Amino acid sequence: MTTEALLFLAAPFSMCIALIGIHCYLGLHVLSRGVIFVDLALAQVAAFGSALAFIYGHEHHELTAYFYSLGATLIASSFLAYSNRFRFQISQEALIGVIFALSSATIILLTEKMNHGSEHLKQSLVGNLLWVQWQDVVKVSVIYSAVGLIHYLFRKSFMQSSQNGGGHWLWDFLFYGLFGVVITSSVQYAGVLLVFSFLIVPAIIGSLLFKEWKHRLLFGWSMGVFLSVIGMYLSYRFDLPSGAVIVVVFTLCPLLVTLLWPKLNPSQKGA
Repeated sequence: MTTEALLFLAAPFSMCIALIGIHCYLGLHVLSRGVIFVDLALAQVAAFGSALAFIYGHEHHELTAYFYSLGATLIASSFLAYSNRFRFQISQEALIGVIFALSSATIILLTEKMNHGSEHLKQSLVGNLLWVQWQDVVKVSVIYSAVGLIHYLFRKSFMQSSQNGGGHWLWDFLFYGLFGVVITSSVQYAGVLLVFSFLIVPAIIGSLLFKEWKHRLLFGWSMGVFLSVIGMYLSYRFDLPSGAVIVVVFTLCPLLVTLLWPKLNPSQKGA
């Protein structure tokens, strides 16, 4: 890569680092709670909010559009926190699937009324990572740091709530609410699929290889950075959309690990 290319990719790559930092940690909570697709559902709700704002004349990166997305996401997050108390009677994964289907179908209906609806759909899926600016990186870093600080200060309560499949409704509400804030900020730049990849893939593989959360988190961060470098390079080398390339690189990993698992862990072979 030339120096000019490295300078151009510096801000998008820094955005990837910020995304990996918070999403890998939240991914471990999502796995413990057994709500694997909550990220996809809330990301799609955030995309719905963005589409709704666009219909009313607000551009994607306007503050008003952000609050449309945040408001929609917080409503969905509040519903999930409320419904978690009935998790033994009503499957949360089923409700998450319903939310995803509802928001996806509504987005399609909204984009039918747009002049460039297909472009909006594409951006909602894989984002527009290459055009991220340094001010965008600073903005999301501040938001993620604030969320991370709250999680750190109340880590025992969050951990207990996640590992027990749900605790007091207040911690469920706070978890889903903060999760919604992160997702809203992330989808704006990275899109639904990339956000899901950052959240789930490092957490899955880290949980497979390590028992302690600290080791899973350190491995997930390292893996995420490494795969982002590969994705960015392939995107530049073959002139392909960076978001889509990084999603492919990330999502291939758990498939390869599954195929190679008998060789990586002979004791599990044939089990």
